[in-house]
Amino acid sequence: MNNKKETVIVQISDIHVGESQFVPSLLTRAIDEINEVDPDIVIITGDLTGNGFRREYDTVKNYLDPIKCKDVIIQPGNHDSRNVGYLHFEEIFGERYLTFNNDNISIVAADSSEPDLDNGQIGREYYKYIRKNFNDSPKDSLKIFAMHHHLIPVPKTGRERNIVNDAGDVLEVLAESGVDLVLCGHKHVPYIWAVEDMYILTAGTVSCLRLRGKIEPSYNIIHVRESEIDIFRRLPFDKVEKILGVKRKPEKKKLNDRFIKEKREYK
Repeated sequence: MNNKKETVIVQISDIHVGESQFVPSLLTRAIDEINEVDPDIVIITGDLTGNGFRREYDTVKNYLDPIKCKDVIIQPGNHDSRNVGYLHFEEIFGERYLTFNNDNISIVAADSSEPDLDNGQIGREYYKYIRKNFNDSPKDSLKIFAMHHHLIPVPKTGRERNIVNDAGDVLEVLAESGVDLVLCGHKHVPYIWAVEDMYILTAGTVSCLRLRGKIEPSYNIIHVRESEIDIFRRLPFDKVEKILGVKRKPEKKKLNDRFIKEKREYK
């Protein structure tokens, strides 16, 4: 990375304004904590609302406006696309597919939701968009892909139905693009997987009590430095725990030689 400065990213997800299980104090507390952290980027990975209604969008915008971070990336989730709610999303929050680049970080965010469906997909028409934007990103930047749905199953979520329909193809596109970190939400279960040279980080819900077992509302804080990445999970009003600390690989391959060979033979 050209810039030696640490970059701090906060990921929150699954706010669910409008649902009976939404707890306003959890969200306002989390935003106060986020402002204390003073992150460089905030990423919100979907399900801002309960049912995609306009009044829910207006309410959640009022909650989110106090975030002081200059660069806030917001995506819709399956709840936000209900009742044609993605039209309200576009009017209030802007594009559903977007990119962000600086000397340290390259982010591609894609809408994985489908109107009135809980499952989702990225869609093959966007694979070229993803590849191009990561290939055009600054050299040695940390590459992050953000989406709402799970890319791979997460434990403690029961029968897995809500990974994206084209998960295998998307994994291949991201691995070939040299993506370092994938940010997801959706099932309210925080988890992290390592796949190839890529970490897939799922956030829990920040402000909804629709929870499984002993899981509590939480959000993620990511510290990116020249040679390492540290990821913390924070519970509003409560503790901060470190869940990952890894060294960055200076010359990361897009895919290992075995996978490239198998891919060619398959074709």
